[in-house]
Amino acid sequence: MSRLTAENIHIIESDQEAITAAYHVADFALEGRNERDQNRQLPFAEIDLFSQKGLGGIRIPKAFGGAFVTNKTLAQVFRILNKADSSVGQIPQNQIALLNMIDIIGTAEQKAFIFNEILKGKRLANGGPERNTKDTRTLSTFLQIEDGKYFIHGEKFYSTGSSFAHWLTIKAIHPEGHVVLTIVDRQSQGLSVIDNWDGFGQRTTSSGTVKLNHVEVDAFLIFDERKLASQPSYRGAFSQLLQVAIDVGIAEAAFADTVAAVKKARPIADAQVEKASEEHYTLQEVGKSAVLLDAAILLLDEAAEYLDELDLLKNVSDEQAAKASILVAEAKVYANDAALQISEKLLELGGSRSSLNVHNFDQHWRNARVHTLHDPIRWKLHALGDYYLNHTLPARHAWI
Repeated sequence: MSRLTAENIHIIESDQEAITAAYHVADFALEGRNERDQNRQLPFAEIDLFSQKGLGGIRIPKAFGGAFVTNKTLAQVFRILNKADSSVGQIPQNQIALLNMIDIIGTAEQKAFIFNEILKGKRLANGGPERNTKDTRTLSTFLQIEDGKYFIHGEKFYSTGSSFAHWLTIKAIHPEGHVVLTIVDRQSQGLSVIDNWDGFGQRTTSSGTVKLNHVEVDAFLIFDERKLASQPSYRGAFSQLLQVAIDVGIAEAAFADTVAAVKKARPIADAQVEKASEEHYTLQEVGKSAVLLDAAILLLDEAAEYLDELDLLKNVSDEQAAKASILVAEAKVYANDAALQISEKLLELGGSRSSLNVHNFDQHWRNARVHTLHDPIRWKLHALGDYYLNHTLPARHAWI
């Protein structure tokens, strides 16, 4: 594949173009998926192709040169990518969510600059939550001012996609005490990216450590997050929609492999049938998996369609933002169960041979289990119950 340059980046102009591009990237990603997963080889060529095909900018507003595809198309794009390789599919989701956040809190000048650079093929990744704080929203990373210049200090973990990025987005405490989002050049002096992610799933997402030692930050690329609280938005639902699509994609991959594995499996002797695909209990379990997967897809589409309705509005009310979060939470519950249960049934119904390393079937469960830990559904269910019983609106952040 040719080297990534601004000249060979395609700019997507329609939803259908985005879906077609996603299939091209997915086909390429699938070819080496098992080898990359088993050997922890990072997918640099696959992420470059993602950028070359123009998928990084598909939700940039039309006024800034992007296609601004529908949320339903966006969900489909991420389903396609994650069915092929959920590590490749997880890497760009932070960029899409961050661009949405920048669209909410950035100035016109900031948005014009960032969006234009993304359309030229630049990539964003997050310097993620910190390891030794009280919770994922608590920060020790801080910004300081010296001689009129800004410098950032800290250490981040769960920095998905950091090895592939041109810029890293780092949350920090401003000298005045509030939280800001900063965008830092990946090659900045004092910044180091360490690919030390060693989770048993999502192995090639480069979700490890970012260290920042007196790293200079361009004042133009500092965003005040207090703006997020000043008006209702569906930022949280939008971010979560991507997480749901990742889980649905994993479930789709596991179901496809289940069907293929059962057709090759030997039947249990007591079943007294010629093929495993004729076993009564196997038929029942595959049927359950199909229904669960279909339900997850339908709920994902329903939530995406509601976000598309909100895109048509100038302003979103508290109630509308809450409904968006609730619909996405419902989809997340089913996507969680579909990814975990179908990937486990794959190994059961496929029989002993399905555990052989040559098939690498265990990757689906490993990937599903690790990804669904990010925002556990027990809190989705809590939010759903509190909303329907007490009409308590969900909290406003990226994880609900």
